[in-house]
Amino acid sequence: MTNILKQVLAADVAKNELVVAFGRMSQDTSIDIFAYKTFSNNQKGFKGLLAWVMKLAVKEVKVRFVMEATGVYHEKLAYYLTAQGHEVSIVLPNKISNYAKTLEIKTVTDKTASQAICQFGLERKLDIWEKPKEIFRTIKQLTRERDQLIAERTMIKNQLHAEKTEAYPNKDSILRMNKRIHLINQQEKEIRLAVTKVIKQDDELAAKIDKISSIPGVGKLTAAIVMGETNGFELIRSKKQLINYAGMNVKEKQSGTSVKGKPKMSKKGNRHLRKAMHLPALSAIRHDLRFKAVFVRLVSKHGIKMKAVVAVQKKILEMIYTLWKTDAEYDRNYLQKISQHTQVCINN
Repeated sequence: MTNILKQVLAADVAKNELVVAFGRMSQDTSIDIFAYKTFSNNQKGFKGLLAWVMKLAVKEVKVRFVMEATGVYHEKLAYYLTAQGHEVSIVLPNKISNYAKTLEIKTVTDKTASQAICQFGLERKLDIWEKPKEIFRTIKQLTRERDQLIAERTMIKNQLHAEKTEAYPNKDSILRMNKRIHLINQQEKEIRLAVTKVIKQDDELAAKIDKISSIPGVGKLTAAIVMGETNGFELIRSKKQLINYAGMNVKEKQSGTSVKGKPKMSKKGNRHLRKAMHLPALSAIRHDLRFKAVFVRLVSKHGIKMKAVVAVQKKILEMIYTLWKTDAEYDRNYLQKISQHTQVCINN
C-alpha cells in the first residue's frame, strides 16, 4: 500500500445525514473510489464516520476530508473534524456542480454526489480549511436573526392591512398585531446595536467596514452581512467565485440553432447575499454617477430595468470584495477623473 499518494473522504452533507465516499489516488495517478456509507449528521454519526475511515485508510497517508459549503449543515462536521486534528477542505457548491457535469454520471443521487466530491478532492489541490473567526460567525447569526424578524414584521403588517380593510375589523386583533410590530421594532434595533458592538471589538474589521461603507448605498449593516455570509471572503479567490457563490451568475440554455432559452440569474447560491444587495443598488443608481451610468446604458440596450438593477447589484458586490482585498476606499470622483484624463489626452 506504499504506492498510495492521496486519500480522501468526501461527504455529501444534508440536514440529518452524511452520505460519504472514500477513495485513493495511486502514484500512477489512477483513482479508486471503493467505499460508500451513510451516517447521521450528529456527534454519534461523526464518531462512527471516523471509526469507519480509520479501518479503511492507509496509516502512512493522511486522509483529507472534503465537503461542500451547504448552508450551515456542514459546519458541525467541519468543526468536529478540525478539533480532532484532521485536515478539512470546504468547497463552494458551484465548483462541485460544474465539475460533476464533466463526469460520466447519468443519475444524480446522494451517492453519486459524494463520488463527485471525492474525485474532485483527489484530483485537485485544495486549501486546508481553517475555522472562521468567531466574530464572523456571530455577525452572521445576528444578521440572519434580523432578516427573520424583518420577514415576520412584513407578514404581520400585511395581516394588519387586511384586518383594517375588512367591513368590521376586530379591534383586539389590531391591537395585538400592533404590539407584535412594536416588539419586533425593538428587537431589530437591539440586533443593530449588537452588530455594531461586535464589529467595534475588532479594530481591523471596523476600519475595513468603514471603507466598504464608502460605496454609495452600502451601509455598515450591509457590509456586516457580506462579511458574515462570506466569513470575511474565506473561500473566495476571485470576483467570479463570489458572484457564483451569491447565485448571481447568469445561466443560458442553448443547443445548436433550435434551442435558445432566455438568460437568467441562476439563484443557486447564498440568498442572503443577493437580498443584501437589492436596496444598496437602488440607492447607488439614484445617488452615484458611476452606477447610474451602468443602469442607463443597460436599460437603453435591452429595456429591462430589473435586469439593469441586478447588474448594479453584482458590481456593488464585486466592489465590496475589491475594497476588502485592497484596503481602499471608494472613489466617488472616478468618472470625473477619467473624463478629465481623456480630455487632456485629446488636447495633447
